[in-house]
Amino acid sequence: MLLSTLASIVPMEAEPIFAKALKEWMTQDWLTNSIFVSLLLMVLLVWWAHSSTRNMELIPSGRQNFFEFIVAGLYEFFEGIVGKHVIGKAFSLLATLFLYIVASNWFGLLPGVGSLGWQENNGEFLPLLRPATADMNTTIGLAVVFMFFWLLWTLQEVGLRAFLKHLFGVKGGVQGIMSFLLMPIFFFVGIIEVISILIRPVSLSLRLFGNVFAGENLMNTMMAMGETLHFPIWLAKLTSVLLPVPFYFLELLIGVLQAFVFALLCAVYLNLSTSHEEEEAENH
Repeated sequence: MLLSTLASIVPMEAEPIFAKALKEWMTQDWLTNSIFVSLLLMVLLVWWAHSSTRNMELIPSGRQNFFEFIVAGLYEFFEGIVGKHVIGKAFSLLATLFLYIVASNWFGLLPGVGSLGWQENNGEFLPLLRPATADMNTTIGLAVVFMFFWLLWTLQEVGLRAFLKHLFGVKGGVQGIMSFLLMPIFFFVGIIEVISILIRPVSLSLRLFGNVFAGENLMNTMMAMGETLHFPIWLAKLTSVLLPVPFYFLELLIGVLQAFVFALLCAVYLNLSTSHEEEEAENH
C-alpha cells in the first residue's frame, strides 16, 4: 500500500524497490530507490536539453534563452580553469556533472521524496524515492567516471612520458650532478603524488555523499522533532512544517554549492595535469 510517513533517520544503504517482482526474473535486487531516481533525473535532464534546443532561434527566448544562459555561463567558467586546449573535450562532462548533481540534490527537497513508499510485511517502511547523491554508490560512480576521463585526457594532452616526468622527474630546472642527487627525493614525492591521485575519487565522493546524506537526516530530524519531544499532536504537526523551513533554504544553497565544489575540483585536477608543460615553458 502506498502511504506517507516521516522517518527520523535515513538509512545508509539504498533500498531495493519492487523486490518481490524483481526476484521472479533476476537474483539481485539492483533497482534501488536511488537508481530509480537517477534514471528519472537523466530522463528529465535529457528532455530539458532536447525541448530547449528543438527549435533553435537566432534570437533566443524562453527555454532556449535560459538553456543557453546556463551553458554559456558554465562554458566560460570552466574554460577559465582548464584552458582553451582542453575545454572542447572536458566541457560536456564537467557541465553534466554539475547539472546532474544540482538536480539530484534539489530533487531530495521535493515533497514526498523519502516519505512516500510502502509498508513492508515486517513493519519496515520502504521509501520509493531517495536522492541519488545520498547514495555513496552514485557519488563513487561519478568520481570514478571523471578520473577515467581525467587520465585519458591527460595522456592525450601531455603524453605518457611527460606525465611520468611531471610525477617523478626533478623539478626546478636543476641540472648536472645535483639532479642525480635529488632523484630519490623527487621519486619519493612522485609516489606521494600517485597516492594523492588515487585518493581523489574517495575524497570527491565522500565529500558529496556526506553533505547530502547529512542534509537529508537534518531535514527528517527537524520534521520529526515534535514527535521526538512528545509535543501535543497539533503542535507536533505544526512544528513538522515550520521547523524545516529555514533548513530547506539552506539545503537549496548547499545543493548548488556541493555541485559547484565537485565540478570545480574536477576542473582544477584536469588543469594541474594538462597545463604544467605550458607553465614551465612560460617560466623559462
